[in-house]
Amino acid sequence: MTHFSFDIVGFDLDGTLLDTSGDLAAAVNHALASVDRPPLTVEQVKPMIGGGARHMLKQGLTATGGYDEAMLDTLHADLLAYYEANICVLTKPYPGVINALDALAAKGVTLGIVTNKIERFARTVLGELGLTDRFACILGGDTMAESKPSPMPIHEMVRLCRKSGGGEGRAAFVGDSIFDIQAGKAAGLPTIACSFGFLMQPVAELGADAVIDGYEELLPTLEGLAR
Repeated sequence: MTHFSFDIVGFDLDGTLLDTSGDLAAAVNHALASVDRPPLTVEQVKPMIGGGARHMLKQGLTATGGYDEAMLDTLHADLLAYYEANICVLTKPYPGVINALDALAAKGVTLGIVTNKIERFARTVLGELGLTDRFACILGGDTMAESKPSPMPIHEMVRLCRKSGGGEGRAAFVGDSIFDIQAGKAAGLPTIACSFGFLMQPVAELGADAVIDGYEELLPTLEGLAR
């Protein structure tokens, strides 16, 4: 087996590996409907995703009339309950994800996930899609004391991947949000941004070391970063 340039590749989940936008928008709209707010489209919700469910809900409420903390607390609980019960209705991997993960695994690369999604939700959706066993670790937004954009969970991902046989070589991180790129950079990793994800701003403004427009570009892009 030819040695690949990276021993470890970490991924964000929502908007990076999985298109979860339909199910997340449904959960936001369930919460909004309970206080007689108008529904948001999936395209409106997409830029709200990435900072965790509470962050997403705050933006949904702001866009439809505002909120107070008591309302936010109540609706956050409602949103989480609805989402957990309907977590994988529309969610699916992005085109090319499975082939890219297969290709990385074939090259001996150890894979990890760092998401701001609650860990049990991340594990549930990956389990529903049959993807759990592909990853040496799955870190959620509540797994550690800090979440992205803190580098803490990225450092832990690298540590756990190395512990599971990931070697001492280079690691890289792939994501779609400013939280992902800031966390990866703060952890000292090369970063790749997904132009097809849930972008809060133009992908060029994220400051990633490289951008991919689809998963067929991932391995060549990683090789390019190594050079």
